[in-house]
Amino acid sequence: MAFLKTILIILLVYYLLKFLAKLFAPKILNYAAKKTESHFREAFDNQRPFNQEEDESVIINKKPSRKKNDSEKVGEYIDFEELD
Repeated sequence: MAFLKTILIILLVYYLLKFLAKLFAPKILNYAAKKTESHFREAFDNQRPFNQEEDESVIINKKPSRKKNDSEKVGEYIDFEELD
């Protein structure tokens, strides 16, 4: 009889935890999402503010595009036959 009582208590606790998890999981996940968002927002706000003067002084030097010559040897062509 004690074995059956133990099994019933284990099942009752399992289903009770399952029910509570379904009940509180959305609230816990919502809290975690808000907390993570606040951490990201705080990290973003602590960055150096954008400065217009620095943006105007940026110069980008591009390498001249190199044209590929068709006469340039790439490799050796090897013809093969399939053996049956």
